[in-house]
Amino acid sequence: MSYTGRFKVWRGDAGGGELQDFEVEVNEGEVVLDIIHRLQATQAHDLAVRWNCKAGKCGSCSAEINGRPRLMCMTRMSVFDESETVTVTPMRTFPVVRDLVTDVSFNYTKAREIPSFVPPPRLGPGEYRMQQEDVERSQEFRKCIECFLCQNVCHVVRDHEENKTAFAGPRFLMRMAELDMHPLDAAEETGLDRKTTAQDEHGLGYCNITKCCTEVCPEHIKITDNALIPLKERAADRKYDPLVWLGSVIRRRGAID
Repeated sequence: MSYTGRFKVWRGDAGGGELQDFEVEVNEGEVVLDIIHRLQATQAHDLAVRWNCKAGKCGSCSAEINGRPRLMCMTRMSVFDESETVTVTPMRTFPVVRDLVTDVSFNYTKAREIPSFVPPPRLGPGEYRMQQEDVERSQEFRKCIECFLCQNVCHVVRDHEENKTAFAGPRFLMRMAELDMHPLDAAEETGLDRKTTAQDEHGLGYCNITKCCTEVCPEHIKITDNALIPLKERAADRKYDPLVWLGSVIRRRGAID
């Protein structure tokens, strides 16, 4: 079953642009990315769009559909009424390159700022052992496909460009939480306190846990509840609980001795 759908697609570049109206054939079972491809083939041959796997696993085709950040390949046309005009625009938080393609290099810059996993010094290859519950907790965060929809929807940078230098965003705060929860990470033995680093250098305090990042995650990761809130709690304990602070000092002194 087919029908003619009405679409508004943003066309332009860094210098500016506008929404253009199109009428495109829509077939049963199709997703928004199918329509964008048909639009490229039939009416707008130079329309720029980023995509790769078309299976919801590469994170490339992020856009805003009727104002909501989504993956185009995972948004079925059946969720819209046939009489509805579907609006497709680029992610608002990042600079436009052309049409639906944005410059997401901000995220790669932030990724390079996150200190990596520190292997335990007393264990060799093949000697790592973890409890299954620790494996499962970390595995949730590793489902991230880096579509950057959570980064895009986070109002800390979406509405305040000046915050980008001081705020890593939910995706990378989640990465810090994952490493801080890892039972084999030996960062503290090297003097690296991930909780303090997240707070002082990567803007953990800017997050006010609105859960908008969790709401748009295509992998259904509970970013706020399982990563950001626990990281905030541990950062607060480290900074304000005198017993926790004293214990950390004793551990550091023991490691030095």
